[in-house]
Amino acid sequence: MPRPEVLDRIKEAEREADEIVEEAEADREERIAEARQKADEIRDEARQEADEREEERLAEAREGIEARRQEIVEEGEAERERLVEEAEADMDEAVEYALERFEEAVNAQT
Repeated sequence: MPRPEVLDRIKEAEREADEIVEEAEADREERIAEARQKADEIRDEARQEADEREEERLAEAREGIEARRQEIVEEGEAERERLVEEAEADMDEAVEYALERFEEAVNAQT
């Protein structure tokens, strides 16, 4: 094979090699872009799932707090009713005691 022909074939092989390298680099860039996009999607999904779990936990906590608040209110109402009943009983006793003392004082004057 003559020398110019060999040089042409070498140049053609180098050109083909350059094309292969360019295609490989383009393919690599495309794969990197796809991987980044997939990573973003995974990150977004994870963030969304975390937000949903947080909302669920907050809702559960609010329900628990509301249930406990209701228990406290009911306990307070029961205690108030007990105290009112005790006060009314004491009031009746105090009125009877005051009447007895008044009657004794009136009887002592007569």
